[in-house]
Amino acid sequence: MKSPDKGKFMTTVKIGPKGQIVIPKEIREMFNLTPGDSLLFLADAEKGMALERLSVFNHIADVIFKGKGKELYPDKTQEDSLAFAKHIRDLSKEEV
Repeated sequence: MKSPDKGKFMTTVKIGPKGQIVIPKEIREMFNLTPGDSLLFLADAEKGMALERLSVFNHIADVIFKGKGKELYPDKTQEDSLAFAKHIRDLSKEEV
């Protein structure tokens, strides 16, 4: 179901027997997602779930490693931001 607002889309997806979901064609086109793209799946028991391109988080990790983590996450310690950035890098290495 398309949203009346341009650039928005809402639909349902079903989880298959192997735990997989299909990203609807409209969403793949909206975000120019192609086979082989890596997405980062974020999950928080209280806040919910989200998907984003791994490249977006690699950029965030770059900023943190350049010492600008406080600008992105002012309420987090430098150690927390560095741990987050390191985890992103580890996930990126797994993708290669």
